[in-house]
Amino acid sequence: MAAWIEASHVLNVPTRGKGFVDFTRPAAEWLDGLGAEGGLLTVFVRHTSASLTIQENADPNVRVDLLDALERLAPEDRSYAHREEGPDDMPSHIKSMLTSVSLSIPVRDGAMTLGTWQGLYLVEHRAAPHRRQVVLSFIGRAAGA
Repeated sequence: MAAWIEASHVLNVPTRGKGFVDFTRPAAEWLDGLGAEGGLLTVFVRHTSASLTIQENADPNVRVDLLDALERLAPEDRSYAHREEGPDDMPSHIKSMLTSVSLSIPVRDGAMTLGTWQGLYLVEHRAAPHRRQVVLSFIGRAAGA
Protein backbone atom coordinates (compact mmCIF):
# COMPACT_ATOMS: atom_id res chain seq x y z
CA MET A 1 0.00 0.00 0.00
CA ALA A 2 1.39 3.40 -0.98
CA ALA A 3 1.68 6.20 1.54
CA TRP A 4 2.57 9.88 1.33
CA ILE A 5 6.23 10.56 2.22
CA GLU A 6 8.71 13.39 2.37
CA ALA A 7 12.38 12.45 2.15
CA SER A 8 15.65 14.21 1.47
CA HIS A 9 19.23 13.23 0.79
CA VAL A 10 22.51 14.99 0.04
CA LEU A 11 24.62 13.76 -2.88
CA ASN A 12 28.28 14.70 -2.81
CA VAL A 13 29.26 15.29 -6.43
CA PRO A 14 32.99 15.54 -7.20
CA THR A 15 33.98 17.68 -10.17
CA ARG A 16 37.18 17.89 -12.19
CA GLY A 17 36.91 21.60 -12.83
CA LYS A 18 34.80 23.25 -15.51
CA GLY A 19 32.32 20.90 -17.08
CA PHE A 20 29.20 18.79 -16.73
CA VAL A 21 28.85 15.95 -14.22
CA ASP A 22 25.98 13.54 -14.85
CA PHE A 23 24.25 12.55 -11.62
CA THR A 24 21.10 11.01 -13.11
CA ARG A 25 21.92 7.49 -11.91
CA PRO A 26 22.56 8.32 -8.23
CA ALA A 27 19.34 10.37 -8.13
CA ALA A 28 17.37 7.50 -9.73
CA GLU A 29 18.93 4.96 -7.35
CA TRP A 30 17.96 7.09 -4.35
CA LEU A 31 14.34 7.31 -5.60
CA ASP A 32 14.31 3.56 -6.17
CA GLY A 33 15.57 2.96 -2.63
CA LEU A 34 12.66 5.01 -1.30
CA GLY A 35 10.18 2.98 -3.28
CA ALA A 36 8.98 6.24 -4.82
CA GLU A 37 5.93 5.73 -7.02
CA GLY A 38 4.70 9.20 -7.93
CA GLY A 39 5.35 12.74 -6.82
CA LEU A 40 7.92 15.45 -7.26
CA LEU A 41 11.70 15.36 -7.00
CA THR A 42 13.32 18.70 -6.28
CA VAL A 43 17.06 19.02 -6.82
CA PHE A 44 19.06 21.93 -5.35
CA VAL A 45 22.78 22.72 -5.51
CA ARG A 46 24.19 24.40 -2.37
CA HIS A 47 26.73 26.59 -4.13
CA THR A 48 26.87 29.93 -5.94
CA SER A 49 29.49 29.03 -8.56
CA ALA A 50 27.94 25.78 -9.81
CA SER A 51 24.53 25.09 -11.27
CA LEU A 52 22.12 22.40 -12.42
CA THR A 53 20.59 21.60 -15.76
CA ILE A 54 18.64 18.94 -17.60
CA GLN A 55 20.39 18.39 -20.92
CA GLU A 56 21.03 15.93 -23.70
CA ASN A 57 22.92 12.86 -22.56
CA ALA A 58 23.70 11.34 -25.97
CA ASP A 59 26.05 13.69 -27.82
CA PRO A 60 28.83 15.12 -25.59
CA ASN A 61 29.35 17.91 -28.14
CA VAL A 62 26.13 19.50 -26.87
CA ARG A 63 27.80 20.02 -23.50
CA VAL A 64 30.99 21.32 -25.17
CA ASP A 65 28.95 23.90 -27.08
CA LEU A 66 26.98 24.88 -23.97
CA LEU A 67 30.19 25.49 -22.00
CA ASP A 68 31.50 27.56 -24.91
CA ALA A 69 28.32 29.65 -24.95
CA LEU A 70 28.55 30.27 -21.20
CA GLU A 71 32.20 31.31 -21.56
CA ARG A 72 31.20 33.88 -24.19
CA LEU A 73 28.41 35.24 -21.96
CA ALA A 74 30.65 35.60 -18.89
CA PRO A 75 34.33 35.67 -19.94
CA GLU A 76 37.12 35.51 -17.39
CA ASP A 77 39.13 38.27 -19.08
CA ARG A 78 36.66 41.02 -18.15
CA SER A 79 37.41 43.52 -15.41
CA TYR A 80 34.98 42.52 -12.63
CA ALA A 81 34.75 44.33 -9.30
CA HIS A 82 34.68 41.00 -7.42
CA ARG A 83 38.11 39.41 -8.04
CA GLU A 84 39.13 38.28 -4.55
CA GLU A 85 38.70 34.57 -5.34
CA GLY A 86 40.40 34.52 -8.74
CA PRO A 87 39.50 35.36 -12.32
CA ASP A 88 37.04 32.46 -12.69
CA ASP A 89 34.94 33.26 -9.61
CA MET A 90 32.77 36.18 -10.73
CA PRO A 91 32.10 34.64 -14.16
CA SER A 92 31.05 31.49 -12.26
CA HIS A 93 28.50 33.46 -10.25
CA ILE A 94 27.10 34.97 -13.46
CA LYS A 95 26.86 31.55 -15.15
CA SER A 96 25.10 30.13 -12.10
CA MET A 97 22.60 32.99 -12.18
CA LEU A 98 21.96 32.46 -15.91
CA THR A 99 21.33 28.75 -15.50
CA SER A 100 19.60 27.12 -12.49
CA VAL A 101 20.38 26.17 -8.92
CA SER A 102 17.21 24.09 -8.55
CA LEU A 103 15.18 21.73 -10.71
CA SER A 104 11.78 20.09 -10.30
CA ILE A 105 11.23 16.70 -11.91
CA PRO A 106 7.90 14.85 -11.83
CA VAL A 107 8.12 11.22 -10.72
CA ARG A 108 5.69 8.75 -12.24
CA ASP A 109 5.56 4.96 -11.97
CA GLY A 110 8.71 5.00 -9.84
CA ALA A 111 10.92 6.96 -12.24
CA MET A 112 11.80 10.52 -13.12
CA THR A 113 9.81 11.56 -16.20
CA LEU A 114 12.91 12.56 -18.14
CA GLY A 115 12.88 12.32 -21.93
CA THR A 116 14.87 9.67 -23.76
CA TRP A 117 17.93 11.90 -24.23
CA GLN A 118 17.73 13.90 -20.99
CA GLY A 119 20.05 13.63 -18.01
CA LEU A 120 20.59 15.55 -14.77
CA TYR A 121 23.83 17.49 -14.69
CA LEU A 122 25.76 19.55 -12.21
CA VAL A 123 27.62 22.25 -14.10
CA GLU A 124 30.93 23.19 -12.51
CA HIS A 125 31.85 26.75 -13.45
CA ARG A 126 35.14 26.97 -11.53
CA ALA A 127 38.47 25.85 -13.02
CA ALA A 128 39.58 23.84 -9.98
CA PRO A 129 38.02 20.53 -8.89
CA HIS A 130 35.38 20.82 -6.17
CA ARG A 131 33.13 18.58 -4.12
CA ARG A 132 29.62 19.94 -4.60
CA GLN A 133 26.55 19.15 -2.52
CA VAL A 134 23.30 18.45 -4.34
CA VAL A 135 20.19 18.15 -2.16
CA LEU A 136 17.48 15.76 -3.35
CA SER A 137 13.99 16.17 -1.93
CA PHE A 138 11.07 13.90 -2.77
CA ILE A 139 7.44 14.49 -1.90
CA GLY A 140 4.89 11.94 -3.01
CA ARG A 141 3.71 8.35 -2.80
CA ALA A 142 6.02 5.48 -1.96
CA ALA A 143 5.40 1.75 -1.79
CA GLY A 144 5.41 0.25 1.66
CA ALA A 145 5.87 3.62 3.41
